[in-house]
Amino acid sequence: MPDRRWVGAGVLAAVLAIAAAGGWWTIAGRAAPVPDLDDPDLIALGETVYVAECAACHGAGLEGETPDWRERKANGRLPAPPHDETGHTWHHPDRQLFELTMYGVEPFAPDGYESDMPAFEGRLSDREIWASLAFIRSRWPERIIRAREERGE
Repeated sequence: MPDRRWVGAGVLAAVLAIAAAGGWWTIAGRAAPVPDLDDPDLIALGETVYVAECAACHGAGLEGETPDWRERKANGRLPAPPHDETGHTWHHPDRQLFELTMYGVEPFAPDGYESDMPAFEGRLSDREIWASLAFIRSRWPERIIRAREERGE
């Protein structure tokens, strides 16, 4: 019997991969343009947004909610993952990360999947979401940036 703590994470990862490959990731045809994520002004704004909106769950140093972020909490949900190189955030395309932040996880997950990740639509602007992603990206090591570039990110 498969280990249950990995089943939910595996299903979500599969859904995200299929969504990206199938090109149906963007909800309702909305496609916010991807800004220059290396823009120092965007990164500076992103640090402010990250500290105010993300750090409480994902950690001030992008380290995640807990070192055991792959193991379910008592409520059955997965902890907030790290956004540094030890997590899986960098494996996802920028547009996916934008959409997950804008709409939360649930629209992209199987029916009944529950997540503590809120949707920031109406709370953060497109620019603020992109800025937070630019800040996160700015903290990744060069080898991670190169790996993403090799994949076309």
